[in-house]
Amino acid sequence: MHAILIFAIGSPLVVDIEESAARAGINIFAAVRNAAGPSYCTDPRLIVDLGALGAALKSLPFVVPLFNPENRKTATEQAEQLGLKLHDRLIDPSSIVPRRLDSGAGLYINAGSTLGAAGVLGKSVLINRGVTLGHHANIGDYVSIGPGAVIAGNVSIGTGSMIGAGAVILPKRTIGINATVGAGAVVTKDVPDNYVAIGNPARLTNSRRASE
Repeated sequence: MHAILIFAIGSPLVVDIEESAARAGINIFAAVRNAAGPSYCTDPRLIVDLGALGAALKSLPFVVPLFNPENRKTATEQAEQLGLKLHDRLIDPSSIVPRRLDSGAGLYINAGSTLGAAGVLGKSVLINRGVTLGHHANIGDYVSIGPGAVIAGNVSIGTGSMIGAGAVILPKRTIGINATVGAGAVVTKDVPDNYVAIGNPARLTNSRRASE
């Protein structure tokens, strides 16, 4: 059994990280509080502040459970500046993944997801519970995909984009950089950079995504 750190514990997804790690036989050695606010770590004994990160803790790889892509990127960069290294990947054993998975460091796949073959996933991609991701997916860095989303084959999703819970993206669509697909949206056309797609069928707004 190897060990990891959870970095940034102000997200409800901390508890899912805990469960996925337990099922995968990975020990959570510490949970790092990187900012003021509530903690979702279920074991208070694991919580450490940034000032308590000695050499032993910094030698362990970390995962970031924040769903908002911008927040996850900020926390990841903060940890890396402290000398920590991203965990390669945390994949819940209940998920189905291809034999060969091309992914950057920091990948997290939550329970019950299914990934098609021949996809390429960037750094620190977060795939939440029950996602279906089709074959030949091209997923950029820090992309977040919400619970129950269905993404068909040959879909590209740009860096920093966020796909809401239960969204459906049809085959061969492109979701631009820092775009948002709202919960339950059905995307039949490409979504440009920084745009928001909502509704069924999805319509575009030119509103930038608000930071969470």
